[in-house]
Amino acid sequence: MQTRTPLMTPVLIVGCVIIIVSFAIRSTFGVFQIPIAEEFGWLRAEFSLAIAIQNLAWGVGQPLFGALAEKIGDRKSIVLGAIIYALGLMLSAQSSTPAEHQLYAWLIGFGIAGTGFGVILAVVGRAASDENRSMSLAIVSAAGSGGQIFGPPTAEWLLGFMTWQSTFMLFAAAIILVLLTLPMMRAPVMASKSELDESLGQILVKAFRDPSYTFIYLGFFSCGYQIAFITAHFPAFVTELCGPITPGGTLDNMGISTTSALGAVSISLIGIANIGGTLLAGWAGKHYSKKYLLAGIYTGRTIIAALFIIFPITPESVILFSFAMGALWLATIPLTSGLVAHIYGLRYMGTLYGIVFLSHQLGSFLGVWLGGRMYDVYGDYTLVWWIGVGVGAFSAIIHLPIRERRLEGLRTA
Repeated sequence: MQTRTPLMTPVLIVGCVIIIVSFAIRSTFGVFQIPIAEEFGWLRAEFSLAIAIQNLAWGVGQPLFGALAEKIGDRKSIVLGAIIYALGLMLSAQSSTPAEHQLYAWLIGFGIAGTGFGVILAVVGRAASDENRSMSLAIVSAAGSGGQIFGPPTAEWLLGFMTWQSTFMLFAAAIILVLLTLPMMRAPVMASKSELDESLGQILVKAFRDPSYTFIYLGFFSCGYQIAFITAHFPAFVTELCGPITPGGTLDNMGISTTSALGAVSISLIGIANIGGTLLAGWAGKHYSKKYLLAGIYTGRTIIAALFIIFPITPESVILFSFAMGALWLATIPLTSGLVAHIYGLRYMGTLYGIVFLSHQLGSFLGVWLGGRMYDVYGDYTLVWWIGVGVGAFSAIIHLPIRERRLEGLRTA
């Protein structure tokens, strides 16, 4: 058995850097909802559909990039993902019709898949020791929140003195520059010859026949629905519903002088809270049952979302909601990926987790698209919020029957 600990530090550092930049850009698209819609006179659903397609493409691309990384190597897969990501951003910057934005959203989504959790978590998971794997996955997941902290406010700041088109081009340059860190990512050997006896097809058949894999897959749907809906629509939601902030008040003293800024800052606050929440989830996943932790997280999300929509929405309640939801935001990622690795092994973790992540992104697609569609029909997001409450409760329940043990006959890398 190879030693993984010496490789952990550089792999972890590079993995975090890539995730930070990739997710910083990804988390900004909600900020562009109003500027793009106003420039072209589009309905809210038009750009929302582009973001929804982006999330769907991310989900479709995740198992593909996971399998590609297992075939040609992690670094080559990441390079390809970054190039596609940058190309999608540059083409979107030249787009002037909803159809063009929706077409190039496929490229952006595939680019996120190549530079996102599926590939990075798999290589970090292989590099980490059994004892440290849960926390290592949590650190990389928390890095996504690091990008979310400064991504939306940076986009809001850039829009103050440049067009959204120029901002997209700047983001494209940033995702290419991150490739300079890849030489540090000396990924571990994929597996020994004896560990390659079982093919990917055999592993997939065993996983698909296992009810626990189906439960994990279905349970991840609500995570995507809630996160994508909030990321894409919360800035606009806050801008339109909170009303003006009183000059000299508490929020103004924090430097939040407009509701537009509050919408962007709320996404950053979610990211700040999630760093602690995700690291705590990683620690807890080492000591407690992952399925019960996941059930608890989804229960907490359900309660928080229900309370937020029931009570009057104010700038203060937005901040409280952001911190509360943020503590549970990406806490599902290290636990879900760790559960897949624990039950089905590390050899094909990228592909197996990528397939589970497709469910997450189907939820993301529905959350983003339905948010725009319901807004155009009803003029608000209330119904979309309550659907999120319902699917969150479903996820809390469906994790309970998972059999949290290694599936018989599987080898680990």
